[in-house]
Amino acid sequence: MVKIHPFKGIRPTDTLSDKIATLPYDVLNSAEARELGQDNPYSYLHIDKAEIDLPEDLSPYDDQVYAKAAENLKAFLQKQWLIQEDTPALYLYELTMNGRAQTGLVTCTSIDDYTEGTIKKHEFTRPEKEVDRIRHIEACDANTSPIFLTYRSQNDIQQIMDTWKQKHAPVYDFISFHEVAHKVWVIDDAALIEKLVTTFAAEVPALYIADGHHRTESAVKVGKKFKDAHPETGTDEEVNFFLSVIFPKEELEILDYNRVVNVPITDDFFERLGKNFTFVKTTDGKPTQPKSFGLYLNKQWYELTAKPHILSDDPVDGLDVSLLQNHVFAEIFDIQDVRTDKRIDFVGGIRGMAELEKLVDSGQWTAAFAVYPTTMDDLLNVADAGKIMPPKSTWFEPKLLSGLFLHDLETKS
Repeated sequence: MVKIHPFKGIRPTDTLSDKIATLPYDVLNSAEARELGQDNPYSYLHIDKAEIDLPEDLSPYDDQVYAKAAENLKAFLQKQWLIQEDTPALYLYELTMNGRAQTGLVTCTSIDDYTEGTIKKHEFTRPEKEVDRIRHIEACDANTSPIFLTYRSQNDIQQIMDTWKQKHAPVYDFISFHEVAHKVWVIDDAALIEKLVTTFAAEVPALYIADGHHRTESAVKVGKKFKDAHPETGTDEEVNFFLSVIFPKEELEILDYNRVVNVPITDDFFERLGKNFTFVKTTDGKPTQPKSFGLYLNKQWYELTAKPHILSDDPVDGLDVSLLQNHVFAEIFDIQDVRTDKRIDFVGGIRGMAELEKLVDSGQWTAAFAVYPTTMDDLLNVADAGKIMPPKSTWFEPKLLSGLFLHDLETKS
């Protein structure tokens, strides 16, 4: 069962939440971060992507960047732009986008739960991305952005969260990027906190990483490294836990994660495609049902439908993204490793079909493929089977903003 852990959250003062909170570090490049942060001294990007305060020609992985992040975090605390709770608490974080709301419990989760498989993953990670966040966590002595987790909801937990929201005013309430509304409540009732802890332990058999595999691996490795060096570390010390926001899977939505390729289109392309897919011309490439795909080529959209003989009951091989990878990209274009092959790139569904047309019409890419979104049940089934999804299978919206919550590891105190 799952262990959750209240913590003395580091968070913005009530009047600065909308100025501090910003998009996650991993959806912005350095240039975009500089633009967002240059006229806003309160922006959390000064901590999360501290290269924006250093010369532009400096590598974002230079030692100076991590030192600057720690320096800026210290300054934010000294100026009381960020404050730390006096006693451990839990939080509720509600995001509303296009009329759809999702509410997560902000807590800390256990490194042991992850290593023992109670917190389940569905993606591989890349070592170079882990190293960046490991260095950032160690420099700041804090989990500086949360992991996005999900679970199969339980009525008792939902009732506790809903009742707290109804009876208490949020400490934050603002609208930010993409017109998403953000609200945060502080749960500071010790008895209720204990009830949530015991209810999770009794009723929730597993948590699932929705987004943040690299942050999870990094946080876990920081904790294990510290404990190996300090075997006297107690089981309830903060370094045993990492910052998370846990949402019921029924409230989440996965958007499509589309593909563009830069490959020669041979004369026999449609003949080869027809072995595994039916296809017709269409005016709109957005798939309307599973196992169908949009193809944009030479200013024309096509609707592709997988033929029965390539369908599979396997939780991974049966995914729409797997059908496209195995029977188009690998079989026809010889794109075997999408992590390293420069002939393919990925476009989040938030950008829409027009973005795919733009990328192809510009000549930068040859063709675009629109994919029906992976479902939450797909994700959980893959994780339960102990398997791994193909890269870029899920795109979650709305994004959790960074800067609203930090978790002090207390290793340097």
